[in-house]
Amino acid sequence: MIDPSKPPLVAVLALPGCQLLDVTGPYDLFASARHAGDKPAYRLVLVSLDGDRVETESGLSLEAQARVGTLDPLTVDTLIIAGGPGPRTADIDDTLRHWIAMVGATARRVAAVCTGAFLLARTGLLDGRVVTTHWQHAATLAARHPAITVEPDRIFVEDGRFWSSAGVTAGMDLTLALIARDLGRSEALRIARNKVMAMQRSGGQRQYSAELALQSAADDRLASLQAWMFENLADRLSVEDLALRVGMTPRTFARRFRHAVGESPAAFVERARLDAARRQLERPGAAVEEVAARTGFMNAERMRRSFQRAFGVSPAEYRRQFGVPTQP
Repeated sequence: MIDPSKPPLVAVLALPGCQLLDVTGPYDLFASARHAGDKPAYRLVLVSLDGDRVETESGLSLEAQARVGTLDPLTVDTLIIAGGPGPRTADIDDTLRHWIAMVGATARRVAAVCTGAFLLARTGLLDGRVVTTHWQHAATLAARHPAITVEPDRIFVEDGRFWSSAGVTAGMDLTLALIARDLGRSEALRIARNKVMAMQRSGGQRQYSAELALQSAADDRLASLQAWMFENLADRLSVEDLALRVGMTPRTFARRFRHAVGESPAAFVERARLDAARRQLERPGAAVEEVAARTGFMNAERMRRSFQRAFGVSPAEYRRQFGVPTQP
């Protein structure tokens, strides 16, 4: 717990081209935190390279309050490094590297939001640690920094004094966890309710991607088959049935499909069904049993096992978190 008489300083580092919500999401949640008596629990400062305005990825500019190199590292309790295209690809000069390293050596904790992990990784502070980042960039982070263990399906990760989160809104999940650690779960829950947020989301990143990343086959026959499969998910869609449809033997079909698409026909079918079921569960109306039948799972129990295996949550829990409420 933190001393209410000495609000700790939270520094949010924003580089040009950062993701706006990576900055404003954590900043706003920390600013909403209160001690007993309605006193602000934290002091906040937005830090930029030159102490001037920072243009975010969206084009909106933010007014910085401090400059890298002039803000005393010894005063920083918590450093938040925002992600985005800029921080992911930016060169890190000696001034920035030295300042982050100094803060990293003395701050109580350092957190990278989304692809802010790329910037933090360049300092060497994450070597030997476990981190996460946006699922689209996890493999790249792991390849560039083999001394780091990257867990691509985590919402956020704590490894000692170093924290990291998945993309964008996951930075807000991380921030709530930091606030809960400092001020208790009740204060974090109060903020979450006020912001209409889940206090702690179940499952990993895979359940939050907007569209299923299914690779299209270069083979015209297989590409046409994929399109047909999406329209007929309630059919059996066995390897034998699909092979017959494209005029191949089951063995040849399975081999060519895996080569063209990158996974087996069965895995592709299950992922397509999961994505279709996920979208239907987000809309009001059909019961879980109906969704299971429409998407080829045959029954709710089979769909539940697939959801648990793929997303870490049940269909009912997914609908509770992401479904549009039925209008009274």
